Amino acid sequence: MKLHTSRRRFLQTSAAIGVGYWVAGGVKAQESKSPNEKIQFAAIGVGGKGQSDSADAGNAGAMVAICDVDDRTLNGAAQRFPDAKKYSDFRKMLEEMGEKIDAVTVSTPDHCHTAAALMAMRMGKHCFCQKPLTKAIYEARLLGQVAAEKGVATQMGNQGTANEALRRAAAIIKKGVLGNVTEVHVWTNRPIWPQGGERAPEAPVPPYLHWEGWIGPAPFRPYAPGYHPFSWRGWWDFGTGALGDMACHTLNMPYAALDLRDPISVQAETSGHNRDSYPKWSVITYEFAANDWRPALKMKWYDGGKRPDKELFAAFNDPEAPTGSGALLIGEKATMYAPGDYCDRFTILPEVEIPEVEIVRSPGHFEEWVEAIKGGAPAMSNFPGYASSLTETVLLGNLAVWVANEPGVGPKVEWDAKNLKSTNVSGLETIVKPNYREGYVLDA
Repeated sequence: MKLHTSRRRFLQTSAAIGVGYWVAGGVKAQESKSPNEKIQFAAIGVGGKGQSDSADAGNAGAMVAICDVDDRTLNGAAQRFPDAKKYSDFRKMLEEMGEKIDAVTVSTPDHCHTAAALMAMRMGKHCFCQKPLTKAIYEARLLGQVAAEKGVATQMGNQGTANEALRRAAAIIKKGVLGNVTEVHVWTNRPIWPQGGERAPEAPVPPYLHWEGWIGPAPFRPYAPGYHPFSWRGWWDFGTGALGDMACHTLNMPYAALDLRDPISVQAETSGHNRDSYPKWSVITYEFAANDWRPALKMKWYDGGKRPDKELFAAFNDPEAPTGSGALLIGEKATMYAPGDYCDRFTILPEVEIPEVEIVRSPGHFEEWVEAIKGGAPAMSNFPGYASSLTETVLLGNLAVWVANEPGVGPKVEWDAKNLKSTNVSGLETIVKPNYREGYVLDA
């Protein structure tokens, strides 16, 4: 059973279907060409978000293989998928089961996303990968390129893209309802894990954990408490901090509305950090050049308890504003406030006439990917047309955080997006493109 679309068809479709397609009209995804054919799924990472991702896959097809480095988690998943073969190493799983697998879900810690997704896509497998798509900027660019070259259906797990309110908000902004937007503010209640501290002392590896597999392509370090199964997010070698964890959600609507690709500079203020663990808080300023339909603008990201100035929300007459997370877009005519992570609602003030806008309504986030596998249009958050560049934008902020390791405002990092390098700050090369440990492949 050959489920993936042809390379030519995929490239033509993904080139034609960009952000504007989803938020400002377009034809709906085609119905499945073979609705009775079962997609053969494999799940890489079945704990945490991987539990729901694998459940979605199992509901959409047949789960033939599951992989996790934690035997407890793996055995729990085996109860849900008794016919799936169990693995603790995704490389072995793909090598042994490759011919039986049509599509994979990747729900691992950030540092393993690229290694797993690349191997799968290079074998022609469709790929769903959790947010942020990658841990490093180069990886994000590469995944988009490989997905396009291989003609596979892809999607990043930022489920807010399926929200009708998010698509409608983006379409309204593209219609010029706010006027020229020159200022964007995005904030989060993260981190909710320890960050900004020292490593715990080395400890024996728990008998249920395959530590070498958990480390994967990252630089090796001894096991200690504070990494598995959740707090890895706060470490530079494994996670992407509060920014990487949540910006692919909370920045999603402004990105779709304003084409926030390829920032020209980033600059961060932080609490300071040891370049091993992320800072306790940061405020990051992005600058975007004008494009062919909107002027230049600035965006500020806030985490670790930092928030935009409360005065910016005075007109909304909401004593709770700004809430724990959200986005604020300030235009010449009006301001849009979208509280929460997923833009499931928004308010525009002063009240203005809102035109009718056409959007493509989603059948559901995961369902978009399943339809794409079966021959429908690419999911909105597909790698080449959306997720790769959103992830690049998000992760660029961490370059500014890296150089702001002393408390206060760090140097401004000027960015050459075409060549993926800073034009004024050296020493960022391995943050942009990591060196993989032996046994894992980044480049072709």
